[in-house]
Amino acid sequence: MVPQDLHIHTVYSVGDSAIVKEQTPEFIYKIRHAQVIGISDHFEYIVDPDVFETYEKELRRYGFYVGTEISGFSLVSQAIKTDCDYFVYHCSIDPDYKAVEMLIDTKKPVIIAHPLILGTDLKRIPEGCYIEINNRYIWRSDWRRELSPYISRFRFVISSDAHQPGWLNQNVARHVCRELGIRETILFPDKMEKIILMRKSGLN
Repeated sequence: MVPQDLHIHTVYSVGDSAIVKEQTPEFIYKIRHAQVIGISDHFEYIVDPDVFETYEKELRRYGFYVGTEISGFSLVSQAIKTDCDYFVYHCSIDPDYKAVEMLIDTKKPVIIAHPLILGTDLKRIPEGCYIEINNRYIWRSDWRRELSPYISRFRFVISSDAHQPGWLNQNVARHVCRELGIRETILFPDKMEKIILMRKSGLN
């Protein structure tokens, strides 16, 4: 079991062709591949307030953190009004880099999603953001060359970007982190400590 996975999609991402019907919050809860789990469905599919309310209630019922993946600047002003615990964000064009400041102002964690596959200019990303290394895309890039200059500048999170049950792992992403000497940042350490204490006490 990995420490955390905060970039996972479910059937709430209804328009994403990679999602399969088995990828429900309940199924992810039963798999429990990570000690701390956050779901971050695409915001464009949960932007309706009624849909978001249902989404949030279901995730919290399973003890998941509530996140969302925002595909650039156009939906940021709406996303920051939600009760998300964190944001997974795409940066690829000029307005995206300006809007990231709005997310930072919420004081909630901002994870820059799969930056290498999107061509994100990491020089333009504020140091307060977390850089994601995820299992779905990291192997498609020259990660050693592209990430090495930024290892001491940023904190990093590891994720699966799972859209299907078989994607619920982080093997390749963790290999990359070991090779680069990157230490994973745990975004919700209080919950992690609680889980560890419960296991030591035989309560979980």
